[in-house]
Amino acid sequence: MHVLIVEDEYSMVEVLEAYLVRDGHEVSYALNGADGLKQFRVKRPDFIILDLMLPDLSGESVLQEVRREADTPVLILSAKSAEEERVQGMLLGADDYVVKPFSPREVMVRIQAIMRRFQKQEEQSEVWSFGGGRLRIRLNERRVICGGEEVHLTPIEYRLLTAMARHPGWVYERAELLEKVQEDLFFEGYERSIDVHVKNLRKKIEVDPRHPEWVETVFGMGYRFRGERDV
Repeated sequence: MHVLIVEDEYSMVEVLEAYLVRDGHEVSYALNGADGLKQFRVKRPDFIILDLMLPDLSGESVLQEVRREADTPVLILSAKSAEEERVQGMLLGADDYVVKPFSPREVMVRIQAIMRRFQKQEEQSEVWSFGGGRLRIRLNERRVICGGEEVHLTPIEYRLLTAMARHPGWVYERAELLEKVQEDLFFEGYERSIDVHVKNLRKKIEVDPRHPEWVETVFGMGYRFRGERDV
């Protein structure tokens, strides 16, 4: 899992990073809100640890921007301890709120709890439907229906599709997609092997794989999912 820490105290970043790396996570960090938003948009982390008292853009503003663009889990770490401040943080869309000073071990446990809830909610969601139902992904059943017919994907193809479909329009570099496959499947591969799996995926879900409707190549960068989620 890729965790982004947005915190202006570098000593605190070091402590959190050490615990996260020990637990097997990849870590990026930003020392101010503007850089935090930039890294969020470029690196697309799986989890965000966010301080509220940042030197430029407030943590509240960062959280609002994140929530406009994604449902990425967010844990607030802040010295703001008043009940009203904690309630406001949760109302803005935080998944949990920990007051400084904090126990790093407690933070790790809270992250695990948030991710369990997040994954369970995702699995229990009914269906991801795109294009008026022409492409449907049943997460809890790990089934994909395209044009009314079920298509049988390999675990790698399924993971690639769901990784991209989670954020339609986002461009994923091959290295990012490789990392997401490796996370779940312990897949040993290299970046260009992603091209082979995308090619096979297109054969199964595209009417014309040479002119794909769903999985688009972004030349010089990687791939993106083009469909918009049905309401």
